Amino acid sequence: MGNGLILAIESSCDETAAAVVERGSRTLSSVVASQIATHARYGGVVPELASREHLRAVVPVVRAALAQANVTLNDLDAIAVTSGPGLAGALLVGITYAKALAFAQNIPLIAVNHLEGHIHAVLLNERETSERRSSLDDASGVPDLASETWESTNPQDEPALALVVSGGHTHLYLARPAHDAWTYALIGRTVDDAAGEAYDKVAKLLGLGYPGGPWIDSLAQYGNPQAVPFAFAQIKTKLHLAGKPPRTKAAKTAPIANLDPHFLFSFSGIKTAVLRYVELHNLRPEAEARRESLYTGPDAPAKPTVEAALATCDPQTLDLIASFQHAVVGDLMKKTFAAQESLGATRILVTGGVAANRELRSRFTAEGVRRNIRVAFPTLALSTDNAAMIAAAAWPRFKARDFATSSLSADPSLALGR
Repeated sequence: MGNGLILAIESSCDETAAAVVERGSRTLSSVVASQIATHARYGGVVPELASREHLRAVVPVVRAALAQANVTLNDLDAIAVTSGPGLAGALLVGITYAKALAFAQNIPLIAVNHLEGHIHAVLLNERETSERRSSLDDASGVPDLASETWESTNPQDEPALALVVSGGHTHLYLARPAHDAWTYALIGRTVDDAAGEAYDKVAKLLGLGYPGGPWIDSLAQYGNPQAVPFAFAQIKTKLHLAGKPPRTKAAKTAPIANLDPHFLFSFSGIKTAVLRYVELHNLRPEAEARRESLYTGPDAPAKPTVEAALATCDPQTLDLIASFQHAVVGDLMKKTFAAQESLGATRILVTGGVAANRELRSRFTAEGVRRNIRVAFPTLALSTDNAAMIAAAAWPRFKARDFATSSLSADPSLALGR
């Protein structure tokens, strides 16, 4: 099986990433070229610009990943690449380059679902943590009792309920290991906006930057989370659809007709509620002034800081931000733990860009302790889009010789766990 080295390329949205991972459990390098500065002025990702930036970055990013890992193309056993879901043009940049490398080196090409990659970001972090603890035990000669307890209560071959929550996705999966591979059953999903998308749009509405998640998370701590009583209504089956999935932008990637309504999410309503609150309390002029102060005005800083944004926010705006975040995290918790209880899952994996949110991590962890359910997250670096998670997800496919053909192309609506 060679060295077990896989070079992975990720280009599904607005970050060009490459990584070298050994046997799906040891990250030798992980390089990410972010496009935030390019898209920030537009308040969201512009697909054409994303594709152009991927074209510029993919070769130097791959070279940097190989150099950081201190390996060459000749040392690799396979090339992995994200094949979907994502932006078609962005995906094609990574796929085309990965196919060329695999062909030139005469090594296998492995196609990976971006959502599966996010799940394996947590599993990769668990494996690396386990190996570090084992190394410390070997070096000291004294067993780490905490490590032994962790190993006995968190085995890698145990099923898990995975919440993938990011700018483009909010999905619940039951992930099961089977013969060195993984299977995924879709349990729940958003019927409209993803949670991260709601963060981005609320931040834009309030004159804050892109991506909105870090701004909302940083400012929420200064407001009262109970000030604005946002609520989420129970999602009900539409009688006029006769059991068919609704015609939403998300329905193609994962049909919802057969899913339990208790495990369905909807974030378009709270986004509209924030808009109505802003209009009712005449906060729009303040938001426009904030945007000019931080981004568009002649005195705008080159890189706005949280302190600068905080100085532009009155207590009412901070309360709105805190209440919005509290409500979104609360809804994610309610439905995730309801699914966990219904399925009898003994652990929960929370991953994706929104998994970097501090309040989400704190509240999910506390609820897990209260229920005696293990809740695991990736590192902050592995939460957002990266290629190490793609390489980790590719390893079981490599062992199973599940290789892509030369006809591999982008699938922007690629589903996981139908």
